[in-house]
Amino acid sequence: MTTESRLHEEQIWDRSIRIFHWMNVLCVLALIVIGSAILNASSLGVSSEGKITLKIMHAYVGYVFAFNLLWRLVWGFVGSSRARWGAVMPFSKSFRSDLKEWLHGVRTGHPPEYRGHNPAARLMLLFLYILLVGQMATGLVLAGTDLYFPPFGHEFAEWATGAGEDHSRLVGLVPGAKEMLDPQGYAAMREFRAPFIEIHKVFFWLLLVSAFLHVLAVVVEEVRFGSGLVSAMISGKKVFRRQPRD
Repeated sequence: MTTESRLHEEQIWDRSIRIFHWMNVLCVLALIVIGSAILNASSLGVSSEGKITLKIMHAYVGYVFAFNLLWRLVWGFVGSSRARWGAVMPFSKSFRSDLKEWLHGVRTGHPPEYRGHNPAARLMLLFLYILLVGQMATGLVLAGTDLYFPPFGHEFAEWATGAGEDHSRLVGLVPGAKEMLDPQGYAAMREFRAPFIEIHKVFFWLLLVSAFLHVLAVVVEEVRFGSGLVSAMISGKKVFRRQPRD
């Protein structure tokens, strides 16, 4: 029997998963570029007003990223069988033995095929989703502390200005302006902000490294085993040479 005659194709990834994946790629790339510019604003000679503009751009892209991620989180409970968290996360009873078998197959050049994600990919996805959710959560807080943007911006504006229920004191408040701020309230708000920005920065670097490793793993799989992972995330169809384990 020839290799070609053993090949068979199956529809694996539904449209929602494919749209989420490529939207997430675009958003993460944009957020990394803009975030890098914000982190290096002084070195790049960016003015204070320019830095605020970069933060606003970062926040708008972040909202798209957050909406896309929230949809994926929901889809993991109500979507197709391959989209559900039970098929994605490394929590099955057989996971350890599956991982050992897969690693042995990689070493021998014949890893078992999976319709969904292989065991190593499941571990990577768990780590990536922790980072993505962490970035979303801390980013929404920072959008509030730095720009007074939703969903928490109004509360942070009240805190920073000492306005309380006197919302007239918030009229004219703009990001970066210090004239309307209450020194004690603003200092307390910035102290509250401190751990969120640190987590956001650490997760930024972890996400950068993880994204690189993810792309590298896909390239290695494509070159070494001809797995067609990229085309599968475009068409939704995967080609198998052997009977998949799942």
